[in-house]
Amino acid sequence: MRMIRTALPACILASSLFAQIAPAPVLPKTPSDTTSTTYPAANAQNTPAPAPATPSRYDVLHAAYGPYRANNDLLYYHLDVRVDPVAKTIAGTNQIRFKMLADGNRIQLDLTDTLQIDSITLNKIPLHYTHDSNAVFIDFPQTLKQGQTYSILFRYSGAPKAKGRFGGMTFEQDPAGRPWITTACEDDGSSIWWPSKDQWKDEPQDGMDISVSVPNALTDVSNGRFVSRIDLHDGYSQWNWHVTYPINSYDVALNIAAYSHFSDTYKSRDFPPLTLDYYALPEDLDKAKAQFPQATNMLKAFEHYFGEYPFARDGYKLIEVPYSGMEHQSAVSYGNHFANGYLNRDWTGVGISPRFDFIIIHESGHEWFGNAITAQDRSSTWIHEGWDTYLETLFVEYHYGRPDAIKYTNGLISKVRNRTPIIPEAWSNQEPPQDMYFKGALMIATLRSVLNDDAKWFSLIHEFYQHFKYQNIMTDDVVAWWNDHTGLYLNPFFNQYLRHTAIPNLELNFDEASQTVLYKWQVDEPGFAMPIRIGEAGTDETHWQTIFPTTTWQSLKTPLTKDQFAAATDLFFINVSKT
Repeated sequence: MRMIRTALPACILASSLFAQIAPAPVLPKTPSDTTSTTYPAANAQNTPAPAPATPSRYDVLHAAYGPYRANNDLLYYHLDVRVDPVAKTIAGTNQIRFKMLADGNRIQLDLTDTLQIDSITLNKIPLHYTHDSNAVFIDFPQTLKQGQTYSILFRYSGAPKAKGRFGGMTFEQDPAGRPWITTACEDDGSSIWWPSKDQWKDEPQDGMDISVSVPNALTDVSNGRFVSRIDLHDGYSQWNWHVTYPINSYDVALNIAAYSHFSDTYKSRDFPPLTLDYYALPEDLDKAKAQFPQATNMLKAFEHYFGEYPFARDGYKLIEVPYSGMEHQSAVSYGNHFANGYLNRDWTGVGISPRFDFIIIHESGHEWFGNAITAQDRSSTWIHEGWDTYLETLFVEYHYGRPDAIKYTNGLISKVRNRTPIIPEAWSNQEPPQDMYFKGALMIATLRSVLNDDAKWFSLIHEFYQHFKYQNIMTDDVVAWWNDHTGLYLNPFFNQYLRHTAIPNLELNFDEASQTVLYKWQVDEPGFAMPIRIGEAGTDETHWQTIFPTTTWQSLKTPLTKDQFAAATDLFFINVSKT
């Protein structure tokens, strides 16, 4: 996260089901009296989208999964660095092991132009390379053979530059004046501070080792399982960590400070015990001991819905940092000031988020969606953020019940802007809008209402996660899975919410004299036909009926007047307009 996430047929139904409702007559002239129910942010629906910027050479080389990335499969990293808090520099090596998927004599890695490449070697033989717009093209004197494994040593050094809150490596001081050095690079990529295959599609399938040398008074906390601390007898100590799972390069993190450490064990009802390690500044230790155990409530909820914590061999860590938070795999960053809500405010404005620490819940939720399931390209980042924001609502439902979960979910509506589609052009390095969090979660909640079978829904989301766990996927993979496992054609549903700006608008036209209402969907996506529950406003929605609008007018006999007639906008993220 980059903070600032009765049975009824679903989306596309057989034509025979629609035939149960009489075709609409020709729509009469619209009366002058028009009312509508629209979400606050929906007023921005018609705001023209800014023209996409022409991709720079950096964007092209950084975003595309080009031939010199695609010709090899990443197997393993050993990142071994020395960090100097005074000079604010980093120096070291990355051993990179890969298997060739096709014959070739060139591969692409990545490192920011602001850092120095000292050498790249294969079996101690220097290799020729070209450093171009942060891309590093490495040439080999002989053809690397398909199916063969190779290991190169990439030596580098320099002064990393921080960019904003989530770009690069920052050299700061804690309130007591001690060094506090952290990394967070989802936006700008891992290559802003270490040499790597800096994209999301390929992760080191054999995991990685991380060795970080820092002054003796400091501790480094990185991803994976703690292995050792070695005194280097020069005023520095080396902290060694081992990651046993594939890891997205932007998840790799250094957290260097005068940390105090405490630990616990989470004893699950269904899974083996899980180690919990917590790191905080010494002055914040008591506050951390009071706040960090909320992680156990997070684990109870998400394991209930999706299964075992996905990085159990590496354990779970929560680490205090000087920014809001980040989902670094097995080493979740935390900067929420040891208070519930988000940065001392009610995150959704409905009185529920002050019951829990938003950063612990949201950033840890990314262990399931974002880290265990990872998008191949940032154009599909809604798979991380939309699903993880939906996990927040499941956390509320698990601990506080369905009514509060619905209330919390609808608190997200005011955050939706509807200015650009959630999914930008793929492989272009375009950043999706913030709607990927909130509109994405509301779309998922709407899908649950479309299916209208909670037992089936919870079985499906568990199976969905388990199927894609430890995979890197795209939006089309998600849609195809839901089509296959629901027996429904959901492409128009996903496309309308993800690939268009406006949300579905239910148009209603009333003729109260004949007690008839005409209805249809106003949408951008052809073939959109989502069922919706309707009934009398202010009454128990469990007694409401379901209608099946399409993009063609249909009619319904109803004794309800325009003011009495309502749609379940608390369960479906839609607009409603009445004439």
